[in-house]
Amino acid sequence: MMIDGEWKQAISGQISDVYDPGTGRIIAQAPSGSADDVDLAVKAARRAFENPAWRGMKPNERSKLLWRLADLVEANADILAEIETLNVGLPLAVAKAGHIGSSVDLLRYTAGWPTKLTGETIPVSAAGEWHAYTLREPVGVVGQIVPWNGPVMMAIWKIAPALAAGCTVILKPAEQTPLSALLLAELALEAGFPKGVFNVVTGGAAVGSAMASHLDIDKIAFTGSTNVGRAIVTAAAASNLKRVSLELGGKSPQIIFPDADLDAAIPGVATGIFSGAGQICTAGSRVYAHKDVFDRIVEGVASAADALKVGYGFNEGTQMGPLISSAHLQRVSSMTDRGVREGANVITGGTRIGSEGYFYKPTVLASLKPDMSVVKEEIFGPVLSVLRYEDDDLDRIAAEANGSVYGLAASIWTRDFKTAHKMAARVRAGTIGINRHFVGDSALPFGGFRQSGWGRERGREVFDAYLETKTVASPL
Repeated sequence: MMIDGEWKQAISGQISDVYDPGTGRIIAQAPSGSADDVDLAVKAARRAFENPAWRGMKPNERSKLLWRLADLVEANADILAEIETLNVGLPLAVAKAGHIGSSVDLLRYTAGWPTKLTGETIPVSAAGEWHAYTLREPVGVVGQIVPWNGPVMMAIWKIAPALAAGCTVILKPAEQTPLSALLLAELALEAGFPKGVFNVVTGGAAVGSAMASHLDIDKIAFTGSTNVGRAIVTAAAASNLKRVSLELGGKSPQIIFPDADLDAAIPGVATGIFSGAGQICTAGSRVYAHKDVFDRIVEGVASAADALKVGYGFNEGTQMGPLISSAHLQRVSSMTDRGVREGANVITGGTRIGSEGYFYKPTVLASLKPDMSVVKEEIFGPVLSVLRYEDDDLDRIAAEANGSVYGLAASIWTRDFKTAHKMAARVRAGTIGINRHFVGDSALPFGGFRQSGWGRERGREVFDAYLETKTVASPL
């Protein structure tokens, strides 16, 4: 692990195996941290936060450090992409262009912010003359917990704004995918970040629990399941009422109107669910298709699913890789089977591929009702539920699309921009794409409504999570 600028084993000496999901074979071992390791990292982060070398660093110097880190990530794009392919199963081209490329862009976007995190002067209505203003100050020591489906990208989404704001960080990568986070920590040291500013503690639930309940961590940022998010909120409240931001689950709808350009909508819908083998929190896993285009959508997306080249991430031409683990493969399979028992019709897919690695066929389900488990619950796999609607009542369609505990993303497919923007106003989700499902840019805020989370990542809004506002007022 990386603590206070030094490589360390877990204090307990415990280790865990790291697997290649494309083969099911062990590729590495990583320390299994505990509360003792978290405490060591927190102390290092607190010292670094109070050290003038970091606390007194000029904002333009923080900008330079972030830009240097971006340069180093870009220079090491090949090896980082290979690690993500080996450890997560992503097709190599997707890992390099999508995950690493977007991470470099986010670092450079964020590098522009330290000199712009300003307070303001405020006119005061109280009697007399006043000089009143606000300051924006870093929240302090931040614990960040990231998932396995995009280890580098999710880590940079969190560490970049925290470091730009002047916080110090303890990062916990997912137990399944620790490798790229450790290389990232090495690159941060090479970029010139002071020791203790960025620490990485590897391990499982014991590490996350210790971070959430630690009395000297000022904030937790978490991306993962809604159930774990609830546990983090409980632990944070019971300890020191630390601030919490959460990016949680989703069951994102894709709404297709009868006038949609189906030549664009069909591959767009397929991309929205089968990218990353469906292991994306914003995956468009529910489609609501008008009766006039329902059959073409089902047939078209099923054909696209059958045409996808599913295989090992290093194989040329691979478009979809494996699921992350044997346990997750079993979960996706059992949830699909449950949907079939409830009456869902499998148009294509619904079975495992081969016996080596954790591959699952891209799946399209129809003959569905709104109360079926495959329609309501997040499967987190390449499984699409397609439902039919009969009329053009936007309020009724939106009510059906909003019939989920989640509210992370949605997409609307239509040639009529009046319809598109009316529907966008009715759908309760944090990100809505029009004639595109995945909408991503470093400047666009990202986050969810309802049980999809608290707070926002990316854009200007992310800094609200890492800054405190201090009011200063003086009568003259």
